[in-house]
Amino acid sequence: MNSDTIKTIAKYGLGAMLITAGIGHLTFARKEFQAQVPEWVPLEKDDTVVYSGIVEIAMGTAIIAAPKRYESLVGKVAAGLFAAVFPGNYTQYKERRNAFGLNSDNKRLARLFMQPLLLYWAIKSTD
Repeated sequence: MNSDTIKTIAKYGLGAMLITAGIGHLTFARKEFQAQVPEWVPLEKDDTVVYSGIVEIAMGTAIIAAPKRYESLVGKVAAGLFAAVFPGNYTQYKERRNAFGLNSDNKRLARLFMQPLLLYWAIKSTD
């Protein structure tokens, strides 16, 4: 398998993951995502989850459907999205909120280290 094929698979995988997560925000994982919303966000937790779900669906669709000339830009925007949601992951850790099976300090801490990998995935699969 050549590097272009791997990159394409990674790009489509990232897009599918974002779309699935976005659907989860709106349906089956709505309560779980609320555990990640920091208290300082000026919206209701459920509204924040719904809006972020819509953004994730749009972002995943853009990653999959963007013309070649816009792939890099879309990847950078996706990386920005992953950076923007990091405070929610940190809040879940800091306030010991259980969600998504992250029911221990060690699991919640390990989740924090996944965020840089998502940024890397977004950038490298679209550059």
